[in-house]
Amino acid sequence: MLRKEEFMLGAATSAHQTEGNNVNSDCWLLEHMGNSSYHEPSGMAADHYNRFREDIAGMKNAGMNAYRFSMEWARIEPEKGRFDDKEVMHYKEVIDCCRQNGIEPVVTMHHFSSPLWLGREGGWECEKVPEYFSRYCSYIAEKLGSAMHYVCTINEANMRLQLASLMESYMASMHMDVQVGVDCQKSEEKQNQVNTFLSPCSGQGELLIMKAHEQARDAMKKICPELRIGLTLSLHDCQAAGDGKEKAKAKWTEEFVHYLPWLQKDDFIGVQNYTRAVFDENGEVPVPENAPKTQMGYEVYPEALEHVIRAVAGDWKKEILVTENGIATADDGERISFIKKALNGVHHCRQDGIPVNGYLYWSLLDNFEWQMGYSRTFGLIAVNRQTMEREEKKSLFFPAEEWKRLEHN
Repeated sequence: MLRKEEFMLGAATSAHQTEGNNVNSDCWLLEHMGNSSYHEPSGMAADHYNRFREDIAGMKNAGMNAYRFSMEWARIEPEKGRFDDKEVMHYKEVIDCCRQNGIEPVVTMHHFSSPLWLGREGGWECEKVPEYFSRYCSYIAEKLGSAMHYVCTINEANMRLQLASLMESYMASMHMDVQVGVDCQKSEEKQNQVNTFLSPCSGQGELLIMKAHEQARDAMKKICPELRIGLTLSLHDCQAAGDGKEKAKAKWTEEFVHYLPWLQKDDFIGVQNYTRAVFDENGEVPVPENAPKTQMGYEVYPEALEHVIRAVAGDWKKEILVTENGIATADDGERISFIKKALNGVHHCRQDGIPVNGYLYWSLLDNFEWQMGYSRTFGLIAVNRQTMEREEKKSLFFPAEEWKRLEHN
């Protein structure tokens, strides 16, 4: 376990995007349906399920000391009420491997993909999802709680609301960024097929997510009071242009402020940011044609992270972790430049006394970017799609080098 004062610097992944062959999940089903909204199936992904030791060793060699990964609910509970202890022990091995390499594991209990049996009961619109999710989290706490320290219950708990807003804007032929790999046209065509976490939600669906978080947090705390538990939110740097102050404020309230009542018993918040969103009096302004853009179509704007951390800190006085921040690009020099500016922003926040205690780049590996498939490259490590051979990029070594420079200047 890291010393309390030690800054967590590392990278992040998710199970479905990297492990491969997640055959019991709702996303796997969607990938293989006729006329699927996914550009390609995940298949072997990055084979991280079998190669995690190699990947974690690579992080150690690069000077990193933290790794955020997710456990796959669909592996652990492949049938309703039946837990697979072999899979639980797999994640115990991942945690142990982190510890052996001097790396703090930051465990996410749910990162978008869910068991297929949950989908058949209505997915994340099912009224029993808080009960089911907290039961799963309790099981993990009983089996692995003493091995963990940081736990994120739900990744980007506000994502379903963002997707609903995105689809409304798409239907009105407007542009809006959402920080996940989604094809708007295909999503609109297929959104009613299976209700997954990446389906736009109703107000009731959003309430179920927050109830699931609360119940899971409280259940895990009851078993392991020492666990530090929070969730992560997808947050834009909401900026005003012209008379857009009220529009920008409303968007920030929607993405962050109105979640605060559910988070009061949390120990930390996970901040996830990739770009900014600019608003005038009419709403969100499209990214200018001549602005540099990522492979995802986002404006390249690493300064957004510092702005978001400062905005969060205005209402949140507890620990902050940057659980995702990164860039999809084929140019590793551009990636290094992005990380440099982002880390400098984090350092400025810490100098001003903001309790941001970690930065976890997204992503450790080039991986499966949901509906976009393997066409988007966020990773610090490239993965050969045929052989699964890893190729370390220069950017893998940059975060630790840059942070050391910042801390000693």
